[in-house]
Amino acid sequence: RIYKCYCYLLPVTLKSNLERKIEMTVKQYLRQAYRLNELINTDLAELEQLKALSKSVSSPNLSGMPSSGTKNTEPAFVRAIEKIIDLEKVIDAEIDRFVDLKREIRNVINQVPDNNQKLVLKLRYIQFLKWESVAIEMDLSLKQVHRIHNEALKNVKLPFSEQSDTV
Repeated sequence: RIYKCYCYLLPVTLKSNLERKIEMTVKQYLRQAYRLNELINTDLAELEQLKALSKSVSSPNLSGMPSSGTKNTEPAFVRAIEKIIDLEKVIDAEIDRFVDLKREIRNVINQVPDNNQKLVLKLRYIQFLKWESVAIEMDLSLKQVHRIHNEALKNVKLPFSEQSDTV
């Protein structure tokens, strides 16, 4: 069986009655938090680079020649600080979305009736553990973990989903 989640994008205007469906498998749905976490980490790395850039000193014009009137007279660190502030706002919004998404995924996982299946899903999709670490944590073989995971995926009920019996 394949489980599908349909998320609807709202139309740009109220007059338009077109809705776009985005099909999502259970695995794709559960992986969203991991992907968002990776995005936040790359933004944080970029933020650190901008902070380092803002602390560097620009070289002064030592040629003695006057600079053109079109050149930006604002120091480079000021522009870097503006970019830092903008990126921090983006990161804050991403973190808010990340927290909400993990809560939503945790609620979906908590609907799975079997505790072993719940644990596999939480270790994998909430704590982002690798398969080997999940097996060690649960004191099971890798093969057992994969079997439990596959059964768990069948028991996940996605929000706004239509379940089909197609494979």
